[in-house]
Amino acid sequence: MQNTLSSTVTFSGSGLHSGTRARLRILPASANYGIWFKRTDLKSGDNLIAAQWRNVEASRLCTLISNEDGASVSTIEHLMAALAGCGIHNALIEVDGPEVPILDGSSSRFVAGILRAGIQPLDAPVRVLEILKPVEVHDGLAWARLEPGVGFEIRFHIDFDASAIGRQDRVLNMANGAFVRELSTSRTFCNLADVNAMRAGGLALGGTYDNAVVVDDDKILSPGGLRHADEPVRHKMLDALGDLALAGAPLIGRFTGHRAGHALTNRLLHKLFADPDATGLVSCDREMANRLPGMGVSRADLPLFA
Repeated sequence: MQNTLSSTVTFSGSGLHSGTRARLRILPASANYGIWFKRTDLKSGDNLIAAQWRNVEASRLCTLISNEDGASVSTIEHLMAALAGCGIHNALIEVDGPEVPILDGSSSRFVAGILRAGIQPLDAPVRVLEILKPVEVHDGLAWARLEPGVGFEIRFHIDFDASAIGRQDRVLNMANGAFVRELSTSRTFCNLADVNAMRAGGLALGGTYDNAVVVDDDKILSPGGLRHADEPVRHKMLDALGDLALAGAPLIGRFTGHRAGHALTNRLLHKLFADPDATGLVSCDREMANRLPGMGVSRADLPLFA
């Protein structure tokens, strides 16, 4: 069955790139509503934006969606990953600013809030998108691929010059709370030199050592170090889940990312939906539903530092 929240949950904090402080609420929604954002600070024009792949605009270092009236919300990927990872199919997200709060740089606080609010089953079947044939996109050395599978699996490979990160590879079957346990606490990361360059260009104005893993070659500058030895690749998998959630329905298949980022994942969705033979929309039976992210998740799945 489809899920929504049992009650409203509220967050507040600064945006990573704009530094603008915002208040965000996730409200329950009815079956087949989907995920929508509402800019409550905009008093004219259409302030509702569907969380859909076709509404993504080009943006540096984050995922930004907008509507035809120009209303937009950026840095939605960590929240979208939390919703997908908790099996939330329907919700209205109200935010009174242009960017989703970054919180601790991961999905953990969103997940904890969702699970505190509770998950409410709805009287409607979950409809999923089955990947029926491989689809792949490239950008230089980076590539991303979706292919058929029996559940939903993410594999990611990264390769960074900073020796504190280096090469990392991880694969994870996303069923039964795996996202909450294995990925949700992994924070965004960057090089110190990149942080300085972004700030000089008017970005990362809300970034601190408390909401990102900052590295300087072989040094981890953020207090407490890494939460996982391979936290960077886990965060890239978190981002991928959030960006793929913009498909509009859970996916059944296998995603592989090699040095991929937000823009390439969105290009992959564009190519996927450009081919009517690449996907099939089907209603889940119980066996298939049990293979989806978030099915059966509970507060017991939360890591200790969530």
